[in-house]
Amino acid sequence: MTRIAWDELPPEARAVVEEQVGGVRGATPVLDGLTCRTAAVLSTGAGLLFVKGAPVSDSKARAGQAMEAAVNRDVCGVGPRLLWQVVAGGWDLLGFEYVDGRHADLSAGSADLPLVAGALRAAQDVRVPESVQVPSLASRFADILAPGELALLHGDVLLHTDTNPHNLLVGDRRAWVVDWAMPAAGPAWVDVAYTAVRLMEADCTPREALEWVEQFPSWVAADPRAVQAFVTGTCRRWERQVGTRGARHSNARYAALTA
Repeated sequence: MTRIAWDELPPEARAVVEEQVGGVRGATPVLDGLTCRTAAVLSTGAGLLFVKGAPVSDSKARAGQAMEAAVNRDVCGVGPRLLWQVVAGGWDLLGFEYVDGRHADLSAGSADLPLVAGALRAAQDVRVPESVQVPSLASRFADILAPGELALLHGDVLLHTDTNPHNLLVGDRRAWVVDWAMPAAGPAWVDVAYTAVRLMEADCTPREALEWVEQFPSWVAADPRAVQAFVTGTCRRWERQVGTRGARHSNARYAALTA
């Protein structure tokens, strides 16, 4: 996705943001992430903040931003606080408090793993807000799983559903879960399961990933039938998107160990 730098945004958009923050003294582009067309850390009269945005013509990206803004009050503490949202100059922009963090290292033995676990434990305490129409996790698999399997994936926890390392920021003493553009309502253990896959992508072995998830009571108590339904639905969705031809291990370490 082509990124638009801060100084390439329309003057009307930049002017409205500057009114919000007391002037912009500098901008450092943020190139990671897939859902926004512009992202930067701004140095402002109010200090550092993070801004992201999408053109108003991009309905999909704007829907994600609208959802992220709608649930932000509920995930404050787990993720950064939303300070403002403005629409100007053909752009929809969100301004967040700045957190001093880097992308998580999810490899085996990483010192980041306990901090990521702490952030996920905090996230499991967040319930779906009554004021926001958050889709159910089960609805993502409605055309894949049987009704009985779908029923196993219902729950009232506000799930992130995309805990890749770019959405896990780690500081000196804690981690944050950012970019809540694709939340879903479901069982508490689901984000733990999603993160376990990311551990294996980072070359943890399956055994190491399973040992890591055992620290979460929600995972230990999960209905095995629900876990199986989740795994089945997720695999079938990926097969529909990318097929099965040319499949290979993405975990180089595990592939080497089992060769």
